[in-house]
Amino acid sequence: MRSPWRHPARIVPLAFLGAVALGTALMMLPAARAEPGHAPFVTALFTAASAVCVTGLAVVDTPTYWSTFGHVLITVLSQIGGFGIMTMATLLSLLVSRRLRLRGRLLAQAESAGLSSGNIGGVLIRVAVVMLVAESAIAVVLTVRFWQTYDYALGRAVWEAVFHAVQAFNNAGFALYSDSLVGFVADPWICLPLAFGVLAGSIGFPVLFELFREWRRPGCWSTHTWLTVCGTVLLSVFGFLVFLVFEWRNPGTLGPLSTPAKVLAAFTQDVMTRSGGFNSVDLGTMYSETIAVTNGLMFIGGGSASTAGGIKITTFFLLAYVIWAEVRGEPDVVVRKRRIAEETQRQAITVALLGVALVAAGTVALDALTDGIPFDRALFEVTSAFATVGLSTGITPHLPPSAQIVLVVLMYVGRVGTIAVGTAIALNTRRRLYRYPEERPLVG
Repeated sequence: MRSPWRHPARIVPLAFLGAVALGTALMMLPAARAEPGHAPFVTALFTAASAVCVTGLAVVDTPTYWSTFGHVLITVLSQIGGFGIMTMATLLSLLVSRRLRLRGRLLAQAESAGLSSGNIGGVLIRVAVVMLVAESAIAVVLTVRFWQTYDYALGRAVWEAVFHAVQAFNNAGFALYSDSLVGFVADPWICLPLAFGVLAGSIGFPVLFELFREWRRPGCWSTHTWLTVCGTVLLSVFGFLVFLVFEWRNPGTLGPLSTPAKVLAAFTQDVMTRSGGFNSVDLGTMYSETIAVTNGLMFIGGGSASTAGGIKITTFFLLAYVIWAEVRGEPDVVVRKRRIAEETQRQAITVALLGVALVAAGTVALDALTDGIPFDRALFEVTSAFATVGLSTGITPHLPPSAQIVLVVLMYVGRVGTIAVGTAIALNTRRRLYRYPEERPLVG
């Protein structure tokens, strides 16, 4: 009899839970802390969970609280978390395609950009190569900049470049500066490589692989790739314009900057909102309108099988197509002359509504466990944790341990939950030989 713990939908949660437990134990070692003694359990747990779930939220000042050994642990845990989520999500999508009937399998293979479920080793190698090449390119640019412009010693320049390159591609967001990237807000040679690294990591490996093969022929892209790329462009432009317009005169964010620096800061912050976690301006001083839009962008997140979190771009835009088809009275949901299966529509609705429920429950719990925190700040922190973004208005270190545990749970569930739920729904799809009589309850 097959053990229920070997079900594919349980592999990802168990693997990440084990990584968080091991990371917590290592972060509690005295060698991981800069000061004498070991880190408290909640602090170590929060940091390990944030690193493995590639979130970037922190309850202590990362550059000063942790030692070099601790920084290396954070780097390794972030790399493991990013590589693990990309490979596991990609392999689970291939597994789903194998479990479908012939027609569904052919469609799924078309959407997986030519990846073969019989070549698992090849998939792992490709993911590793893409990750290492991207991180190396970012690290080289940052090393030269730190070394030549900021007069860092070569060893320090290389280490800080590697650390931030890993954080960028894995969408983790830890920084070796207490103010994150605020000190580099007007430096394109620091902000742009990190921003493009975040974008590359948030697209998703299947999409990156297909773009590499078919970048000259957009007409041949799969529906998944088309939705992800177009959705990323639309949300990026929207977020950039919102941040630029709303914060243009804000003295706490873009106000004191020159026009080129404002454009750079708006672009950088827009990209980081998608799951990057770095911030080049003080988020605690943003206007409430910007915070509201940022919450929405964080909740949507990045691409499937990527290092980004959220409900994912394809989920959001599939729901938009569902609404559009319903408004027009169309019998089918069609994207680029392709009919979207009803099972996929239900899966998107399930993931989105569960995400809304988790954010709502987390916000209520945070509000109940704390005193004097404004609702919009609590919602921002909860959304950032669930979507594994890592942006913060500065309240996380001041939360009581019970509230920090709530954020740990949200980071974990937000990181593995959408993949586990999506895989479970796809693998448990049943074909019945009968259907019940139809009813139409009143809606609205």
